[in-house]
Amino acid sequence: MKLETPEPTPFPLDRLTLRGAPEAPALLTREGALDYAGLEAAVGALAAGLKARGLPHGDRVASWLPKNRLTSLLPLACARAGLIHVPVNPLLKRLQVSHILADSGSSLLITAEARVATLEPGDIACPVADESVDLFAHDPLGPSEHDPDDLAALLYTSGSTGRPKGVMLSHANLWLGAISVAHYLRLTAEDRVLAVLPFAFDYGQNQLLSTWAAGGCVVPLDYLTARDVIRAVERYQISTLAGVPPLFVQLIEAPWPAAAALSLRRLTNSGGKLAPSVVRRLREVFPAADIYSMYGLTEAFRSTYLEPALLDGHPDSMGSAIPFAEIMVVDAQGREAAEGELVHAGPLVAKGYWQDPERTAERFKPAPGASTYGGTAVWSGDTVRRREGGLLYFVGREDGMIKTSGNRVSPTEIEEAAIASGLIQEAVALGYPDERLGEGIALILRPDRRGEEEALRAFLKRSLPNFMQPGHIVWRDELPRSPNGKLDRVALKNELMA
Repeated sequence: MKLETPEPTPFPLDRLTLRGAPEAPALLTREGALDYAGLEAAVGALAAGLKARGLPHGDRVASWLPKNRLTSLLPLACARAGLIHVPVNPLLKRLQVSHILADSGSSLLITAEARVATLEPGDIACPVADESVDLFAHDPLGPSEHDPDDLAALLYTSGSTGRPKGVMLSHANLWLGAISVAHYLRLTAEDRVLAVLPFAFDYGQNQLLSTWAAGGCVVPLDYLTARDVIRAVERYQISTLAGVPPLFVQLIEAPWPAAAALSLRRLTNSGGKLAPSVVRRLREVFPAADIYSMYGLTEAFRSTYLEPALLDGHPDSMGSAIPFAEIMVVDAQGREAAEGELVHAGPLVAKGYWQDPERTAERFKPAPGASTYGGTAVWSGDTVRRREGGLLYFVGREDGMIKTSGNRVSPTEIEEAAIASGLIQEAVALGYPDERLGEGIALILRPDRRGEEEALRAFLKRSLPNFMQPGHIVWRDELPRSPNGKLDRVALKNELMA
């Protein structure tokens, strides 16, 4: 059934506290439960506590904390106080944290004393508020009247090169992203969402915002093992779980109580494509769950999703545009094409990179002439194909392409072929300097079982042309992951080049 697009009317982000019934559950953390009336009061009190520190409109407030009530409320409280939230992933270390604090010019860091102790003198140039300080002990501020175009957050994202850059997101960007996702996922007030992804990750923060846009309840969780996730699903009767491919691989390899598996009605995936074998196993383990395959980039939040009913017939597709997104495929001249660069226009497009006009100009450029929205668009650098029914298929990143023997080769195509062999769980294809070929191809793998290199090579020779065959195959018991849980291609590339 085709969904009608909701009205694209933005509001101040903090008004998400008003979306649920006052007595309906909104947030469950180790500090206890908040209903929507309690959520509104707590956000207002925290906003007042931040204002009481004398921070002027537009100042940046950084948080470097695990998931708890405070970190769950800061996105809305900062928005209400007219401040810009800078969430720092708690898994990051000194060099990344000090860069984010300095680059953002944060006026306040909210963290724990033990974390500050891991930094060096000069790493922090702003006051620090320990998380134990009661920032809620103030008369609440009421819902704001801020301009939806005001900045509400800086989310720091790493590219293939250079230091993390702060993506500038407005109230409107975050509000409409929440409404869009709640709409196409068909979230309701009855849903309980287990928030396992980092809140410093746009996909992770939207676990909070889209749930509150639907009037549902969020259960934040910092987990160490798949068993932690299973226990939380069972305890809280979770209906919705967002993840990245490595997490779903862990979950399908673990034993699940039948009742917990059946409580999940919605699984959402981004940050990489799920292998068909993983999708099949997800269906076996979670028979009541719809599986949503999605594609996004922090510069425009989310771009596409695939309706669950289309997954079996189009398992390799990234779907089509989400509400409020205009997705175009254009050639090198900016003309619409069957294959080319994915360009995203519309109100979800961020405001650029914080204090970085040069990199902003590289990615945020005028929309193609055929655009309905016009204005500034995000030119993703990702190559996609448009096929039957308007569905999109990922080909590869321009800066991730391997150029070998005069051919441009997509790592994704090699990785998917390797996974299709059924001999491995995860794969990363990378290029390395080769005097004869320009670049050779290395394939780094997490195996399903050892001792199958001969069989894998035979399968790849059957599946791929000669110029796409890997010169080196490296077997690893585990593959490194970024703080957001994605496979860390940069770390693997650095290891390969060492």
